[in-house]
Amino acid sequence: MTSSSDVNPGRRERAAATRSRMLDAAEELFVERGFAGARMADVAERAGVAVQTVYFTFHTKAELFDACMARGVLGEKDPRPPQEQPFWERMVAAATGEEALWHFVDGVGIISKRVSRLDLVVASAMHEPEAVAFWQRSEELRRAGFREALEIITAKQDLREGLDLDRATDLLLAMAGHAVYCSLVHDDGWPHEEWAAWLTRSLNEMLLKPESPRSPRPRRKPTRPSP
Repeated sequence: MTSSSDVNPGRRERAAATRSRMLDAAEELFVERGFAGARMADVAERAGVAVQTVYFTFHTKAELFDACMARGVLGEKDPRPPQEQPFWERMVAAATGEEALWHFVDGVGIISKRVSRLDLVVASAMHEPEAVAFWQRSEELRRAGFREALEIITAKQDLREGLDLDRATDLLLAMAGHAVYCSLVHDDGWPHEEWAAWLTRSLNEMLLKPESPRSPRPRRKPTRPSP
């Protein structure tokens, strides 16, 4: 006799695969048609499921869009907020502000790869109350996360003269935002690695005070061996 513990893992895997298929279809349609033009029925048809399955899983189009964005930010196989992802741990452990900044850009780039086009969908749907609410919530979380990252980075290396944490956060949001990534990588064809190198170099020059060269340690006189 088959126990429920033998059956449930297979059911969970099928349910997860179906959910992933629906999210893939929804992302494609949101990017192709915008927030207003993507219909739940079209998501169901493209994912190969009944429309009732889409509604049962996500309830509303706004919740479906939110789930698409959450998958992009948190990851799918092992969903975690950015502060618990590997890049953040490497940023915290970095020896210098410049190295920490590099790890931050690396992590933001991974997320931008997944959500930059969806972010533009929100920006183009500001006439939709649901999109406005989502954008406001998303921007609040992003600003808080970027500021927290800057606090870690600037504990290792000072900001440039004339910059405070608020102004530096504004600049970081502008430069490392999804719109810039989408423009350079998706529209202009930059390789992802070229974008990351450019952004790291630009942010380092814009935000961080150059480190003073370390003075060479004085050479110790050799001690005579004891007789």
